[in-house]
Amino acid sequence: MTMIAEETFQRPVGELLRAWRERRRLSQLDLANQVEVSTRHVSFVENGRSKPSRAMLLRLAEHLDVPLRDRNQLLLAGGYAPIYSEASLHSPAMLAVRETLRRLLKAHEPFPALVVDRWWNIVETNAGGALFTEDVAPELLAAPVNALRLTLHPDGLGRRISNLPEIRASVLSTLQRQIASTADPELQDLYDELRGYGVPGDRAETAAPHEVVVPMRLRRGDRELSLLTTIATFGTPLDVTVSELMIEQFFPADEATAEYLKEL
Repeated sequence: MTMIAEETFQRPVGELLRAWRERRRLSQLDLANQVEVSTRHVSFVENGRSKPSRAMLLRLAEHLDVPLRDRNQLLLAGGYAPIYSEASLHSPAMLAVRETLRRLLKAHEPFPALVVDRWWNIVETNAGGALFTEDVAPELLAAPVNALRLTLHPDGLGRRISNLPEIRASVLSTLQRQIASTADPELQDLYDELRGYGVPGDRAETAAPHEVVVPMRLRRGDRELSLLTTIATFGTPLDVTVSELMIEQFFPADEATAEYLKEL
């Protein structure tokens, strides 16, 4: 990852901005109208004929919805110091964030909930999360535990999910959108790995016509639990680490599952 970052910094800032603009499928005119500058100015910035100010870089990055991590890279490429911190979640500065996350996770019990980073590595989990680690190969539980790998791996939850093709299609679709948004090579590697878990003849299936959300149907002993999932993020983050955290909460999709989890 360090080598990739260094190569990114060596690319001209105009080239990086053009890549983000094209990724967002905007023309130079579209971006110029949003930022309220001339199309000529955007063109000059992208081809290196004009050096953007730090304020202009940040305006362009905001309108291009560039992730905070990559905004720092744009600033470095433009000759400016990064402005977004990247503190460890275990640092004193993150105390309020950690306490907020733990309250959310605790309040969601007995239902499972977990916190993952940008690459879907599990950062925190509540007691209900133990539902997902039963009968899982030990190597999948070695840190950092990746939530998507744990879900789809044949030696992980994959062998206990009754509707695995549906869940696999949903996970891969979510990951594709994330890759399109961030252009993160590590996420691309994860996507390629997860796709490799498919067996010959396996196909991406969609939900049944009567379903509005794809539930995870998870076998536990002689029972089949039905779970829905939601993902939340922090609003208006100014730290790279915080901006990339996702809180995934699982809810019972039927009363039988709710009662069963409450009794565990």
